[in-house]
Amino acid sequence: MTTVDRTQVFLLPDLGEGLSEAEIVEWRVAVGDVVTVDQSVVEVETAKAVVDVPCPYAGRVVALHGAAGEVRPVGQPLITIAPLDGGDEPAAHATYREEERAGSGNVLIGYGTGHGGAGRRRRRPRLALAPESGGTPSPAAAGGTAPLVISPIVRRLAKEHGVDLATLRGTGPGGVVRRADVEAARTTAPATRLAAVPDQPAAHVGLAPVGDGDVVIPLTGIRKVIADKLSRSRREIPEVTIWVDVDATGLLETRRAINAATPDEPVSILALLARICLSGLRKFPQLNAHVDTEGQRIVQSAGVHLGIAAQTDRGLIVPVLRDAQRLTTRELAAALVETTTAARAGTLPPARLTGGTFTLNNYGVFGVDGSTPIINHPEAALLGVGRIVDKPWVVDGQLAVRKVTQLSLTFDHRVCDGGVAGGFLRHVADCVEQPALLVANV
Repeated sequence: MTTVDRTQVFLLPDLGEGLSEAEIVEWRVAVGDVVTVDQSVVEVETAKAVVDVPCPYAGRVVALHGAAGEVRPVGQPLITIAPLDGGDEPAAHATYREEERAGSGNVLIGYGTGHGGAGRRRRRPRLALAPESGGTPSPAAAGGTAPLVISPIVRRLAKEHGVDLATLRGTGPGGVVRRADVEAARTTAPATRLAAVPDQPAAHVGLAPVGDGDVVIPLTGIRKVIADKLSRSRREIPEVTIWVDVDATGLLETRRAINAATPDEPVSILALLARICLSGLRKFPQLNAHVDTEGQRIVQSAGVHLGIAAQTDRGLIVPVLRDAQRLTTRELAAALVETTTAARAGTLPPARLTGGTFTLNNYGVFGVDGSTPIINHPEAALLGVGRIVDKPWVVDGQLAVRKVTQLSLTFDHRVCDGGVAGGFLRHVADCVEQPALLVANV
């Protein structure tokens, strides 16, 4: 009699945003456990975020592929599930849903599907593990004097940057030391230094020379992802940057009037700029696009998936507001607050960090006037906004002090010429200077 193997192997899903691997932080299940469709089975950390990964199969766990701290490539086995005894499982439990079969294969599921419970479960802090002990709780941890460190990525990051975990006070639940705690301590921790190796020229090992006292910073994690993406953008996109100074006095007055009328629902300048961008993209849809190099075509997106550049403790990320054109200005303001807060906390799922069609970058928060920003590949354009400062400005032939900012637009010259790009930037500038034009164009 032939035995039919009916086990299902769930592969590490496509994490999006060019991410090709993830590190296992904690398994939620063990061999022998029974799982349901969309049940979270493992927590992983990518260069972008820490996420729970739900499994598309139901049944009994027969194998876990990888231990905590191990890096798994996308597309490699993650967990093996066998059907429960007593007959075949329903088709919905044994196979991927239609959305998982479409596109690139395995994708993260469970976000907003309504299946599988109420999201992430809160972990209880565990004892810190002594790295040399092979996973045995250290005596110091057992005595309660060592820091609580759950994530192996946190331990590795602390080691790379010379941060003594014993000196940290964790800000996570129960005092758990988080990545942000290590990053914050880096400014006071001694930098990693690599002494020069005598009689071994750099050419022999294919590396640039490193001398005594040189600071060596590993290009890993989110810094590596950012470097790869920006390098690809510069390599593939023939970008051009244009800019204009604008009088933002009227925009600030409009914001004050809105917030005075509805103080419980404040609207930020960023929300008003986002609304202006959406108005401009409706008038100039050529910029809400990307170039499909394989198909040799330009694809203009039906919806505006607005990316908002956000500086976090883990680096620069660009969370996305999908179909932002459907939101009112107040809804935009609320969504921006929720999104940037979650981005800085590192709680956004990968689906919220990919798929943008146009990016808004407010670098004025860093106290600078202008920039020539790099396009967020594969998008076609990015609007940058400088700080708003008092400057002399001519109004009706008279010199006056006004609130002035600089707007810069970087665009892919393959999708349009200067007329379209200049028309968009001029529309944005006119709406900033005369917000009533925005109402007229809604």
